[in-house]
Amino acid sequence: MLLDFSSLRPRDAYNWMISTILPRPIAWVSTISLEGKTNLAPFSFFQGVTSNPPTLMFVPVNNRDGVKKDTVRNIEQVPEFVVNLVSHALAEEMNNTSALLPYGESEFERFGITATPSERIRPPRVAAAPVAFECTLDRIVHIGEGPLAANVVFGRIHIAHVSDVVFGPDSKLDPAKLDLIGRMGGETYSRTTERFDIKRPDR
Repeated sequence: MLLDFSSLRPRDAYNWMISTILPRPIAWVSTISLEGKTNLAPFSFFQGVTSNPPTLMFVPVNNRDGVKKDTVRNIEQVPEFVVNLVSHALAEEMNNTSALLPYGESEFERFGITATPSERIRPPRVAAAPVAFECTLDRIVHIGEGPLAANVVFGRIHIAHVSDVVFGPDSKLDPAKLDLIGRMGGETYSRTTERFDIKRPDR
């Protein structure tokens, strides 16, 4: 099969991308509006960018009407956010927050997710997240226009909260204890429960 992306509808291109670029880590992003209303939403176009300076990115795409997601609206008002990582134990709560709520209604409150204050920024973080990155906005890069167009959010990492329970006896992060999940195509997710090592040739 040969796919000509230049002739695909945006929705079809999106479906092919999320079904083949796998697995994708999940950024569970908490933000706050100028009025102090919190928002919590998951995004699977997410990755670290560089460690100098420590920077990550995630991509909220416009909805089917071409309107920006609440997350982007909040970050444009208050340029701070928390990227919470999602363990298997939090999968259901994370999925709940993908529901479409009216702007200003808090997913924390609606779905009973415990929030805890951040150290240096205004948006709260998910208390049970195994890792949470406090970030300030570096820039937003807009790619495309209309439905499913991208708002690529780059964030400078200032603080990472790492749960004590995810460390092994050697004081290193234990992937099994992190037990992070990743997004696959459709409604399928993966777990980091099966791993293998390959030594890099330059080491």
